[in-house]
Amino acid sequence: MAYGNSSRGGRSASGRPQNSRGGRPGAGRPGQGGKPGAKGAGARGGRPGAPKNGAGKGGVKGFGEKKFGDKKFGAGRAGRGRGTELPKRERRAPGRPYRSGEAFAHERGEYRVSNYAGPHRPRRPRNAPVDHYEFYDHDGVRLQKLLAQAGVASRRVCEEMITEGRVTVNGEVVTELGVRVDPSKVTVQVDGMTVQTNDKLVYMAFNKPAGVVSTMEDPEGRPCISDFLRSSMSERVFHVGRLDVETEGLLLLTNDGELANRLTHPSYEVPKTYLVQVPGPMEPGVGAAMKKGIRLEDGVTRVDEFKLVDSTPGHVLVEVTIHSGKNRIVRRLFDAVGYPVERLVRVEMGPIRIGSQKQGTIRNLSKVEIGHLLASVDM
Repeated sequence: MAYGNSSRGGRSASGRPQNSRGGRPGAGRPGQGGKPGAKGAGARGGRPGAPKNGAGKGGVKGFGEKKFGDKKFGAGRAGRGRGTELPKRERRAPGRPYRSGEAFAHERGEYRVSNYAGPHRPRRPRNAPVDHYEFYDHDGVRLQKLLAQAGVASRRVCEEMITEGRVTVNGEVVTELGVRVDPSKVTVQVDGMTVQTNDKLVYMAFNKPAGVVSTMEDPEGRPCISDFLRSSMSERVFHVGRLDVETEGLLLLTNDGELANRLTHPSYEVPKTYLVQVPGPMEPGVGAAMKKGIRLEDGVTRVDEFKLVDSTPGHVLVEVTIHSGKNRIVRRLFDAVGYPVERLVRVEMGPIRIGSQKQGTIRNLSKVEIGHLLASVDM
């Protein structure tokens, strides 16, 4: 027997069959297109078990077989033993069925339109009409709406005020929602304070300059109150009380006759505060004497408060509060104690203050100011 391989293939000395072309053992099989003895021939049909690209025994799939539905497509790290990985948005933490602990719409398979704003708050049922009150008006305004429009509070807070029994209509406590009233025919109060509900009534504050006469018209042609009113104003107003020509400061204007009568009536004793500039220095005891009372030609008059505000060389500024409404009463009091008035400004009347309002201007009182003003005279 001869040693070596036969030209057509046979058995080697070990008895193993040879390929048809006499190559060494382990060479590529005929028809696979691989070089004899080439490494990494798994992609070209080399020996089994030696591929680098992860192909199994018996060769690999063709390129055309890698489809999107294939389990190994996109695995990427399958050769490291971690198994098939999912996209990041589809991963789940251990023990948590959803990423955030709660299912999102796309995780539950739901569909929501892009402008979805969540569930709406259920509407509250309308309150049943309460018509057992004598002042109930079917065509009127709901009480809580009327209070909100008057500036008392928000509508929700006004409803709470009604249910708490803090609101009265014509003196009768209302604790039920749904009451409708005619604002021009009823008197509404909150905690004993009247709420102005009549839009036809006007309440204004005028900062009168010196030299203006406290009348609506002056036959002598001097400056008067009407010169400072808007020409487009349709309501006819009148002044509450008077200030002499040289006195400056707060003067109330209104078309509410009852309020004007009460503010000027002595029985209501509405306090008025003035800033008085007199020659200085002032001797001690003048304030105590004015609080005790100064006898004038029409009787004894006293001030409620006396306070020294400022002192400059030759001048003293004093703040006095007095409830008397007699003519030129402040000037007469200071003349009686030997300190003639150099300048006089009214800064407050009842709960209304002139504040930082400029001279010669007129402003409308706020709803709160009107309420306090009405309450000060028991309206």
